Amino acid sequence: MRFFKVVLLAVFIMLLFVVEAFTQCPMCRMTVESNFADGGTAGLGLNRGIMYLLAAPYLVVGTIGFLYWRSQQTSGEKTENK
Repeated sequence: MRFFKVVLLAVFIMLLFVVEAFTQCPMCRMTVESNFADGGTAGLGLNRGIMYLLAAPYLVVGTIGFLYWRSQQTSGEKTENK
């Protein structure tokens, strides 16, 4: 139960920062559009950056899930051996 509370608290804290993430999108879009209009290539790496930022939360949640699963497997083995 304690693990569930920690995960719930972590998710709640992450949701507090979602509003800030949405406020940056128009600024990035205008910067890329003006850069392309001037013949720049700054926007080409934007998609890679978005994918990198998108993958980070999934990696964190996946790691936490794997560690939880592994701890449950080892505690189950201990129970069966007794």
